Amino acid sequence: MNTAEMTAKIAAGKGFIAALDQSGGSTPKALTGYGIADGSWSSDEEMYALIHDMRSRIITAPSFTGNKVIGAILFERTMDGMVAGKPAPAALIERGVVPFIKIDKGLEAEANGVQLMKPMPELDALLARSKALGVFGTKERSVINLANHEGIAAIVAQQFEIGQQVIAGGLMPILEPELNIKSPERAEAEVILRDELLKALDAMTGDDTVMLKLSIPEKAGLFDSLVDHPRVLRVVALSGGYSRTEACAELAKNRGIIASFSRALLSDLRHQMTDAEFDASLSAAIDEIYTASVDKVAQPVAA
Repeated sequence: MNTAEMTAKIAAGKGFIAALDQSGGSTPKALTGYGIADGSWSSDEEMYALIHDMRSRIITAPSFTGNKVIGAILFERTMDGMVAGKPAPAALIERGVVPFIKIDKGLEAEANGVQLMKPMPELDALLARSKALGVFGTKERSVINLANHEGIAAIVAQQFEIGQQVIAGGLMPILEPELNIKSPERAEAEVILRDELLKALDAMTGDDTVMLKLSIPEKAGLFDSLVDHPRVLRVVALSGGYSRTEACAELAKNRGIIASFSRALLSDLRHQMTDAEFDASLSAAIDEIYTASVDKVAQPVAA
């Protein structure tokens, strides 16, 4: 796939984006969930080798193809590694899956009810290396915990600032201002976030577009205006702590939004499974998430 083909697939393809981008802080938990006990590795290199083996097994599984998985977000170490004898992005592209790379380096301490992204001084170099490997886009995460207008405005401003740097580097940014679904001010925060995103989108110039990765809204249809915005290539949703069944049920209520799940996709996979068992479990998860992304549940029209 060339860039135009990848753009078309992400813009209109039927399916969802797999999030295979657990980084240093979340890798031990991901490995424990996969059935590899904490303490089974004696160094970070061994830990990263184990998670790379898990991701390689997912990417090469028979069910993991571009028929239902239209994109996959990689951790930097995964991007730089080999899968089935090829660079990981090339292995994805060969399977019809558009590669993305996680670029954020973690979160700042909470201020004004939000956690901004830490500085990324080496971002331009990472973007250049990613593009050379055939990566199509990036993903950057920050977190909203409270309905603080100043904090949410700062989150959106930072997301779009980094997004413009990504665009300048020749890649498609996925902006991810995650809203904590356990926030006591969730409903109010979602409205503030939507409105701030719309203002920032309206202020964009030229013919640039971005993608948005958002928590599934409490009120179905709340993000319809973002889905329809001409500056948005695609809106994708994180599972945000929901189980796969819960996340899929909520996602199916929101038209135009597809999944970009991590834990909800991988939760049933275990290191001890045979290859046939592993693929059967992965295939069942893919089918469930694909259905929620493609087949939407009609919602009652508000009076």
